[in-house]
Amino acid sequence: MIYLDYNATTPLSPVAWRLMRPYFERQFGNPSSVHAAGRETRAALDDARDQISALLGVKPHEIIFTDGGTEANNLALLGLARRNAPNGKHLISNRAEHHAVLHTLEYLQKREGFEVTWLEVSSEGLIDPNQLQTAVRPDTTLVSVMSANNETGVVQPLNEISEVCRQHGVLLHSDMVQSFGKLPTECRSVDAASFAGHKFYGPKGAGILYLRSGLSIDPIQFGGAHEGGRRPGTENVPAIVGMAAAAAEVLRDMPNEQEREAKLRDQLWQMITHIFPDAQRNGSNSSRLANTLNVSFPGFPSETMLMALDLEGVCASSGSACMVGSVVASHVLLTMGLPRERAASAIRFSLGKETRMEKIEATAAALERIVQRQKRREPNESMRHVGV
Repeated sequence: MIYLDYNATTPLSPVAWRLMRPYFERQFGNPSSVHAAGRETRAALDDARDQISALLGVKPHEIIFTDGGTEANNLALLGLARRNAPNGKHLISNRAEHHAVLHTLEYLQKREGFEVTWLEVSSEGLIDPNQLQTAVRPDTTLVSVMSANNETGVVQPLNEISEVCRQHGVLLHSDMVQSFGKLPTECRSVDAASFAGHKFYGPKGAGILYLRSGLSIDPIQFGGAHEGGRRPGTENVPAIVGMAAAAAEVLRDMPNEQEREAKLRDQLWQMITHIFPDAQRNGSNSSRLANTLNVSFPGFPSETMLMALDLEGVCASSGSACMVGSVVASHVLLTMGLPRERAASAIRFSLGKETRMEKIEATAAALERIVQRQKRREPNESMRHVGV
């Protein structure tokens, strides 16, 4: 199997798994218990919080553990919007965000009387900070802009966006789920940021919300005083320990690994253009994550190409893995103003630590076989049979 879907999830780091195992076995106490078994796991939880806060350059009490990026996004947006509603109910974001942000803001808009201004993005996937400057109003309380897009890899000008928010005294949240471990993390440029362990070789079921010291947030769940009263529920100690270990490992290796992945990404693109000259790279001229390549194959619907690649043993994606069981035209590419046909023929290849040149070459060979099979078919034969 050739796995090129690292933006969807990553394999668990062996180091993380080794450190997690004791907390599934002997050290299983509830970290809220006062006895020795509880104190033992509480110490592990505190150590993980200290380690993660040091890696992010923030204070330990600014870290809230969640079950993943989606919960972190929900807690940030619902919690901050509701807490600051007396000061205004105007929010700002854009339609190229992950659905965990989009659907949460749409809920606030439809059910709780908030107004959301949706910024436009360029054909390269970028937000213009000047447009944000114009959109901010006296009743604006919160802006949410992701650091890097999960589908295209496009990196937003977050520092410039932060400057606009600071000028107006508006809170800024950023979904940093996809960029952590791939870009330097600047938590101090935002007021809140979301992370997910399984995107950087940690376990599924663990995430982080960074919340700047001094900010209050309304909880969205109830039933305990865990995480400083901001997120109730017994903490997932094994997953949090593993997440901290994976975070340290990925940041240690980041400079060399990102350079390596960028070279492989660019080589894959060169091979694709040779095999399929009509291929179109999405977000091509923007600053992008080193591991992400989003390509449209005109005439090959995304679902058809994904099925053909899967039969060849290649795992790729058409966009967010959170739209379970569906292959639809990318909302990100449509928001960028690309034609529906182009958006509906897009494939995302995302690379990671186990990607090697031989796998890139094998992927290109698979693509060439898929294209050649289609060329041999009768012109009127349905495209849905590609790869069969």
